[in-house]
Amino acid sequence: MIQDIFPHVFHNEFEIKTPGSDSYFFYFLDGSLMLCRHNTKLIPQFEDLGSLSPEAMSHCDFLFSIDEMDFYLIDESCIKLEETDTLKFYKTGVIRELKPMWVSFAAVSAQQLHRFYTSNRFCGCCGSPTMKSKKERAAVCTSCGNTIYPKICPAVIVAVTHEGKLLLTKYAGREYTRYALIAGYTEFGETLEDTVNREVMEEVGLRVKNLRYYKNQPWGFSDSILVGYWAELDGSPQIHLDETELSTAVWMAPEDIPDDFTNISLTHEMILLFKEGKMK
Repeated sequence: MIQDIFPHVFHNEFEIKTPGSDSYFFYFLDGSLMLCRHNTKLIPQFEDLGSLSPEAMSHCDFLFSIDEMDFYLIDESCIKLEETDTLKFYKTGVIRELKPMWVSFAAVSAQQLHRFYTSNRFCGCCGSPTMKSKKERAAVCTSCGNTIYPKICPAVIVAVTHEGKLLLTKYAGREYTRYALIAGYTEFGETLEDTVNREVMEEVGLRVKNLRYYKNQPWGFSDSILVGYWAELDGSPQIHLDETELSTAVWMAPEDIPDDFTNISLTHEMILLFKEGKMK
């Protein structure tokens, strides 16, 4: 999955650090991400900015490290960068396709923190400006002291099985057209198991039993922590589709499941485990 970057090691401890010219940076602007044009490296370094490097280095925040590489976020409200012979803007959808895996994981983690900083410039309690905390990864209101932390939303992924088949779905009204599993966010007052039962009933009108936890995954694309469950059908296999959420839902045997899955998501890992007869 996208966070499985071994032998590289991800360090997310909060620090206030000053970048060097060889430090790496992320710069997001209007749904795009600045990357290097050439394949020798993908994530740019401050030295790639030439004369703009000192100014950019004075308007950035340390994000995290991978091994000994430090990564920073340049504040686009203070610095305006443009494409050069070596740097180019790409739509952020490219993040899922970046290789090797640690580059993709670094980019989506930076994107998640960028959303946090840009969406919390003002306090949700009193409307006053916030400032970045100097002791933890948080935004603090300059007036009432309200402290805001990065949003992490729990959600479930559910692989429902019945008589040697897996329930596969496709989303309604989305660009993503591959098969997926039942999924949904946990509501207030719910356990994760409550969410599993509710989401399966809401989306396909089925009951499930024998829930088994499989694995979890940080999913920065939607500020989520995904929790995977295996479940068995309890009762009739007749599907009652919620067409506002799904375009299709089908019971599929392993040999009929397509091969067009990647290795970045918990959903795809669980589908492939079932297809290959390795369901845990």
